[in-house]
Amino acid sequence: MKACIDIGGTKVAVGLAPAGDRPEILARQSEPTAKTGTPLALSAQILRLVDAACAAAGVDPAQVQSAGVSSAGPFVKQGGRIELATPNICGGLAGPARGLPNDWMSVPVEAPLAARFARLRVENDCVAALEAERRWGALQGVDDCAYVTWSTGIGVGLCVDGRVLRGKNGNAGHAGHSFVIDDREALCGCGNRGDVESLVAGNAIARRFGQDAAHWLGRASAGDAAAQDTVDGLCRILGRMLYNLVATLDLQCISLGGSVFWHHRAYLLPRLQAEVQAHFPALTQGVILAPAGLQDRVGDYAALALAPD
Repeated sequence: MKACIDIGGTKVAVGLAPAGDRPEILARQSEPTAKTGTPLALSAQILRLVDAACAAAGVDPAQVQSAGVSSAGPFVKQGGRIELATPNICGGLAGPARGLPNDWMSVPVEAPLAARFARLRVENDCVAALEAERRWGALQGVDDCAYVTWSTGIGVGLCVDGRVLRGKNGNAGHAGHSFVIDDREALCGCGNRGDVESLVAGNAIARRFGQDAAHWLGRASAGDAAAQDTVDGLCRILGRMLYNLVATLDLQCISLGGSVFWHHRAYLLPRLQAEVQAHFPALTQGVILAPAGLQDRVGDYAALALAPD
């Protein structure tokens, strides 16, 4: 058995998987992400959830020596080991204005988990989701592609010429912290003002417009004109980011997931596709936006795609 660990800004999920390449998750356990106490609270939570999954599956924890960790980023490295500098977990990045209950600047993950598991791989969650979508989902057989999540935050995993892009600290693809309009009001958890994530991420919509994404998208889908205007504005911003990815990397296909997108994909997908195709046909003609082939389980399978046998 191997452990599949998914760390998000809202929740942590842990499951077990048998050896081999089958996309199968057993005994899944999930809790809200630990954000109080010391920065080691998160790794302690993960190890406790691994033990709980083993108990639910009737597996001796000592037999689980392999783990894949799919985590929201960005990452920093301390002593060569990955720590999380994640805006929706680390309250010290943007300060008290964001309302997180800690002053953490980073959270150790790789070092405490490496002390527990003999074989461990930690990657950005969208890099992991990209690998899962290329193995089992909507990006199978595509060499120039991306996975984009529209969820609590905005994340991207990139593949060009069949090679997954990672960068010096594993942070390639953090286009959610890029700027596409001149807006200095919205505060991102990373400390930026006016980046893509601060404007359209799930946790930004309620702060900007007074109601959450489900409210605005539900009303827009029902035909409310004011809500449709609001959602069209969100799609313009995310659509510009998607276009920039296509224009920069000459992508063929982008797979989309995350809670904001997935629960309203029928409404959002054609609007995002139109935003991409509205610019420079030489770059965008034939580019496909597709719902994640692994549907709302992409986070689970992302961690599985990383776990060594």
